[in-house]
Amino acid sequence: MTILTKTLPLVKDPDRLESRLAEIPPEPGVYFMRDDNDRIIYIGKSRKLRSRVRSYFRESQRLSERIATMVKLISDIEFIVTDSEAEALALEANLIKQHQPYFNVLLKDDKKYPYVCVTWSEDYPRIFITRKRQLSKQKDKYYGPYTDSHLLREIVHICKRIFPLRQRPQPLFKDRPCLNYDLGRCPGVCQKLVTPEDYRKIVQKVAMVFQGRVQELVDILSEGMQTQAEALNFEAAARYRDQINGLKSLNADQKVSLPDDTVSRDAIALAKDENHACIQLFQIRAGQLVGRLAFVADGHAEPEAILQRVLEEHYQTADDVEIPTEIVVQHELPDSDILALALTQRKGRKVSIITPQRQLKAELIEMVERNAEYELQRLQKFGDRNLQATQDLATILDLPDLPHRIEGYDISHIQGSNAVASQVVFIDGIPAKQHYRHYKIKNPTVTIGHSDDFASLAEVIQRRFRKFLEEPELKRQGNPDFPDLVMIDGGKGQLSSVITVLQGMNLLEDVRVCSLAKKREEIFLPGESLPLETDAEQPGVQLLRRLRDEAHRFAVSFHRQQRSDKLTRSRLDEIPGLGHHRQKLLLAHFRSVDYIRQATTEQLAEVSGIGSHLAQEIYNYFHP
Repeated sequence: MTILTKTLPLVKDPDRLESRLAEIPPEPGVYFMRDDNDRIIYIGKSRKLRSRVRSYFRESQRLSERIATMVKLISDIEFIVTDSEAEALALEANLIKQHQPYFNVLLKDDKKYPYVCVTWSEDYPRIFITRKRQLSKQKDKYYGPYTDSHLLREIVHICKRIFPLRQRPQPLFKDRPCLNYDLGRCPGVCQKLVTPEDYRKIVQKVAMVFQGRVQELVDILSEGMQTQAEALNFEAAARYRDQINGLKSLNADQKVSLPDDTVSRDAIALAKDENHACIQLFQIRAGQLVGRLAFVADGHAEPEAILQRVLEEHYQTADDVEIPTEIVVQHELPDSDILALALTQRKGRKVSIITPQRQLKAELIEMVERNAEYELQRLQKFGDRNLQATQDLATILDLPDLPHRIEGYDISHIQGSNAVASQVVFIDGIPAKQHYRHYKIKNPTVTIGHSDDFASLAEVIQRRFRKFLEEPELKRQGNPDFPDLVMIDGGKGQLSSVITVLQGMNLLEDVRVCSLAKKREEIFLPGESLPLETDAEQPGVQLLRRLRDEAHRFAVSFHRQQRSDKLTRSRLDEIPGLGHHRQKLLLAHFRSVDYIRQATTEQLAEVSGIGSHLAQEIYNYFHP
């Protein structure tokens, strides 16, 4: 492995770039791209490392905006040579999981499609639907993204009805199970009436539903029913029977029947324009369409390369048993043999990747492609509206380019109490909730009975842009974290306080800022005493209004949460010797102040950090 020293971007030093490229061998392996802060920003694989890495720096090479931005940041290149292309594919998958480079995201997470999450990181795993994949806990498993959220909710509901599963994220009572236990819908997880090992076996069966292994699960349950019946344990056999009937009804009511029930296969196709590619993946098991997954990718690449990368990313996170024996693709993949070999080694059975030309499989691909085209049409319609809004906003504010990243800020409090601020982000006119942020106002002059929105906004802007003052190179063009426009909820006063801060940080020329007043939906710009002449219903103003309303909603919800937490702890604050940390321990154990009040001294002393003396103080406070 060759490690290069930290320097300026390679594109600014052609001699050093050529020297580095010449050092890379024409063998299979994995390559790393690092920026000038020595962070890995991209990981890729190739059967010929030298040719692949060199292609990024060719002037004739047509790169997407995302990759072109990445190339400008590359300062170091590393590589690892492998014995085969399949080994390079497996190594790339492991390294991406480990480092999670910023520019390795081909599939756009637009929060549109839901996933099913199984929290294997917990002793008693939960099963729930989410639109955001949290990659911080590697043991948790995500299935999807699914295109039909209504159908997905119905499947999860049926699973929780036919299998005894944990129904609540937090216990309802501290010392006894809830009604779900009495109804047989929960095995008593909150009181640990079932061991983690036995409960995980139940969850493993449910996970088979989302893996498309329903028929295999029915066969396992049928064997269990037969065994219990032969042992004359008819009550247990009846439970197996009910589960089997529930799964059969799930297959009959929720799925679409397709011919050829002897092969487990996935079918994938896409529809694309110049900017976006909509990909649909149909999962077919035992002749049944058990899942329809959807992805959105950058449309600048060739269709074959997009399909290749989508399948690689999809199967990276899939269990080995989920890999089908046949993958039907719309276009012939550039490295289908490598992918097929890697999947074969994982599954332990031959996995074939075929591009059909006629008969049933070609008709299947046509059906998948037709669904992808409908999804692309919806995306184009939605994108056209946002493009029109951003173009109109650029015209209104006289921006040099379309605002890609817009940030909105708002303050929320009640007469200065529990003052908080919100930062919301729109990317190309779409809310990007993964970039939202809360702020607790720390200004000592903002107290109960004395509010100061101007000072609060000044503090938030100072904290938000502080890192750009400390590291000026972060302001460079292409930094995805630097906003193209900042919108302040308020009028001239709020805008003036923000301008003062940005001037003091020497950032006013870099940050385009405006404010939107509520009463007349008036837009104010720095240095202008009068608002801009706009119509409240024109697309650009409507975009700012959506941003402002989202910032207000996000700030108010956080303020309410802070106020609720403070009211909860207000009584505990009066107990001598009970600090904030021990209050958190008590509330985590008992869940509410009412349960703390009902607890005995012995129960209180069981909490970590609460000794017998403090337990008696707490008991005496609630029982004077």
